[in-house]
Parts: sequence; structure tokens; C-alpha cells
Amino acid sequence: MAILTIAREYGSGGKEIGKNVSGLLNYTYIDRKQILEDMKRVGTNWEEMAKYFDENQPTVVERYEWSYRGFVSLNQSHILHYALKNNIVIMGRGGNFLLKGVPHALRIRTVAPIEKRIENVMKWEDMGNSENARWLIDKVDSEMAGAVYLIYGSNWDDPEQYDFVFDTSLQTYDEIMDIVKDELEKRDKLCTEKAIDILKLKALAATIKMEIAINPDLSVSTLEVGLKEEGLVGYGLHVGGVFHNMDDKKQIEEIVRGLSGDVPIELDFQYRMYPRIGDIQYK
Repeated sequence: MAILTIAREYGSGGKEIGKNVSGLLNYTYIDRKQILEDMKRVGTNWEEMAKYFDENQPTVVERYEWSYRGFVSLNQSHILHYALKNNIVIMGRGGNFLLKGVPHALRIRTVAPIEKRIENVMKWEDMGNSENARWLIDKVDSEMAGAVYLIYGSNWDDPEQYDFVFDTSLQTYDEIMDIVKDELEKRDKLCTEKAIDILKLKALAATIKMEIAINPDLSVSTLEVGLKEEGLVGYGLHVGGVFHNMDDKKQIEEIVRGLSGDVPIELDFQYRMYPRIGDIQYK
């Protein structure tokens, strides 16, 4: 029972490798389309917001609005709950950052020279013009890199964020898949009870954050939910942030306590009288 996350330069073949691995190992394949369907079940407005923020960098104001925070938290919650099922391929969506420190998660990235990627995109997207293919590659790469930096504060192309970086111009898909298959077998042996408990706690943290973030009536401008001590389940979760309406404090605490059950929780919310610019937009 292992997890594979794949980040990719657009046109480098990561998507094709992910689909092939999922078919070969009978893993469930999770991509943008599946996440959008999941968000639609939460509400059609969330599907539209997800499409918008997938294609547009949020403005300074939008970064603090409940809609963007809700989009990010929903995406993270869905990814982590899929990861709990194991035997899964997660394409993009920040999966490599979300599952950092999870022993049975293999995090890879695919790259290729721009000439090779232009050739691939022209073939896959049925484009007859290399300039259009280059424009699309630059656009998609820029959007993905920007989103990763904004949400996780890390560089998308930092090789330290991955277990393997594969150049698909130097290795065939079959060669890469053989390596991935062998590594997943190794990761499978690391899927211990402790590792699963850590992942469950990460998923719980994402659920708590999501339930608060998607509520437009809660005046929370900063929200952090995570393991109090990374890798140590017994310490529970730390939940903190800044709220601007005293009436919201009780509701936030009820959400946290209701979802956390017997998991230890450290609450660290601070009240500020004046809302931030983003909150002015919806309060």
C-alpha cells in the first residue's frame, strides 16, 4: 500500500507516466478532473472557483478572501483523504508538499528540454504551430510554479522537494516506470501503523481547516492547522489564527472540538478588532 505523487513540467510526460503506472499496478488515478468533481459535490460554486483559481493567480485582495482560502483547503483535504486510501497516483495539486514526511509516499517530478516538450505538446494537443505550443507551456508552467510558491512557499522546481526527478528525454517511459514500480514496492513496506496514523492526523488537520475556511460567515483572516510536533501523533494538533468577530470564537472552537474527537488540540486564536482588506470584501 503506497502513494505516488507526480509533479511535472508541462509536456514532459508526467501525466502519461502516471496513467501507465496506475494501470500497471491497479492504482487509483487522481487528477484535476477528479478534484473538480469532488469540489462540485461540495457545491457548484466551489467547482467554478477551483477552475478560476487554477487558471488565474489570485490578486493581493483575493489571497485573503474566504473563496481562495476555501479553494486551497478543499483541494488539500481531498488530496489527503485520497492518500489515506493508498494504492493511489496523485497528479500535481501540491501532493508532494502535502505528503512530505509520509514514509510510504513516493514523490517524483518529470522534466524535459523545452524542444522536446514543444514537440510533445504539438502532438498531444494537435497544434501545428510551435510558437503556440511554447506559449502554452510557459503559461501552464508559470501558473503551477506561482501556485506552489504562494501556497507552500517553496520553489516548484527545487529537486530537494522530490524523491526522484526524471528527465524523459534521457529515459524512456518504460525505464522510468520500472524504477517507480520498484520504489513503490519499497514504500509499500514502510506503510506501518504509525505512518498511517500520521497521515490520518494530517487529513484531520486538513478537514478542520477546510470546515473553517469554506464558511464565509467566519471572519478569520489567518488560519493554520497542523501537527503540533511533526511525526509525533500523540501530541495532537495545533490550531491557530486571527479572527475579527468575538462571536465567531465559540463557533470556531465548536467546529474544532466536534471534528477532533479525542485528539489533543492546542488552540491559539487571537482577536483583532479591525479586519483585513480581504475580509472587508465579504463581511
